[in-house]
Parts: sequence; structure tokens; C-alpha cells
Amino acid sequence: MTTTAYNTLISVKDLASITGETNLVILDCSYTLADSGKGRRDYMEAHIPGAFFMDMEHDLSSPVIKGITGRHPLPHPEVLAFALSAAGVNPESQVIIYDQSNGMAASRGWWLLNWLGHPHVAVLDGGFHAWKSAGLPVDNRWPAPKHGAFKIQLRPELTASMLQVASGEDTVIDSRDYKRFTGETEPIDPVAGHIPGARCIPFMDNTDENGLWRSKEYLRNKFSAIETDNHQPPVFYCGSGVSACHNVLAYKLATGHDARLYPGSWSEWINYYPAATGA
Repeated sequence: MTTTAYNTLISVKDLASITGETNLVILDCSYTLADSGKGRRDYMEAHIPGAFFMDMEHDLSSPVIKGITGRHPLPHPEVLAFALSAAGVNPESQVIIYDQSNGMAASRGWWLLNWLGHPHVAVLDGGFHAWKSAGLPVDNRWPAPKHGAFKIQLRPELTASMLQVASGEDTVIDSRDYKRFTGETEPIDPVAGHIPGARCIPFMDNTDENGLWRSKEYLRNKFSAIETDNHQPPVFYCGSGVSACHNVLAYKLATGHDARLYPGSWSEWINYYPAATGA
């Protein structure tokens, strides 16, 4: 383990200072919703030296069952643990996760490791763009599998099921764009609108135009209308349980508290329940 444990964000400077430490594992989770193969192609073109690629569709999600699941069902814990072990993750590992965009996919990886009970995981602030902008080295080699021994200590309290959300007893936050929330537009899913009773706090402005995360003060103000309750934390959802993780991390940065994720999100909800529209 590094001298300092990183559990939310890590700066490029700090990552560069611990590169080469025995217990450091770097994961590239690059992913683009409009082109699911682009993240892998970008990784193969250039990535942080030694980083292992984690595929959103194959490593960080389970197969979709049409009409039943959402678009990115949670991976089976043992399947993901196997992939993490092959990347060299051990119980004492410091894991750093990045992507080549605004941290959306990296936040999914961060949340999943927390869900599996591995707290020493952080997202690289600014991602690959910040790393390159700092003039730090990159390569295009695919590292050989390692023999880690990832241990699962599942934290089900970090999730909320569809039935829990449907009960109406929780504070539920929609992380998508406001026009998707109101139902004015829906570019991905077959039904527009939102979960009845939810409020909308879009994730996109958690980071600036360079993909760097906003200040704690900015994020605290953004989430100020949400009452913090460790006994019944707020529930975040999005289209498929990916971008909501960005809001979960932002909420953690703002408040120091864990929120919950509704993993199935909107794309699961519409298989079973009606939609609300408007503000």
C-alpha cells in the first residue's frame, strides 16, 4: 500500500509520484456510449504505462437480457473479481482508475470496486487528457495477465433495488440531462421521462471543460438540497447505471457520505413501471 491511501480522487502529480510502487494497479476504463468499441481502440493507441483495460460491456457489466434488465446490469461479483485479479489487484492494492473522457466510465469502475469491498480506489482527476497534458509518458503495450488475489467483501448497502425505488420512501436523484428527465427528448431508451417522485441533478457539470473535478465547495452547493442521512442515503440513477456513478462520487466528495446506486436505472425501470414527464 502507498503511504497515503487514495479513496476518491488522485491528481496527476500524485499518481506520477507513486508510479512504480509494488501495490499500485492502474485501470483504464475508457468507454463511449455512442461507440462501445472506441474505448478499447483508444487504449490500444495510447494509455498510461502498465494500465490494464477494463471493458464496460464485458468486464464492468453483465449481459443484457432484453425486456428484463437495464442496459448495463451489474457484473457478477466473482466474474469481475477474476478480471481484477488478472490485473494484479490484491486486498492491499491501491487502485487508480481513469478514462479518456470526463470520468464517467472511471466512476463506474470506482463504484464497482467499492461495491465489492475494496476501498483503496480512486479516480484520476482529469483522466488521460490531464496525464498527457502534463507531458507524462504513455505507451501502447497490452500488459500480460498477473496473478492477483482480489477478495470480495460485498457491500449491498451501496445499492437500491427497483422495488425499493418503487416504494417511494427514498430520495431519488436522476443524473441525466434535464431534457431527458422531463421527457422532452430521449435519444437512447424507448420511453421518455423519469421515475415518479425523482428530482433531477445532472452529472455533467461535476467536472469542468477539461474533465477536472469541481471544487468541494461547488459540489457541496450543488447537492445542498439533499438531506444527508446515513441511515437512508439518497439513491442516484441514470439511463443504465453508469453516469449515476459520477454523481455518487461527486456526492461523496461534497459530503463525505456514501450514496446508493439504483443499478438498473431508467432502462430497467421502463420494463416494469410507468414514466412521469415534465418537471
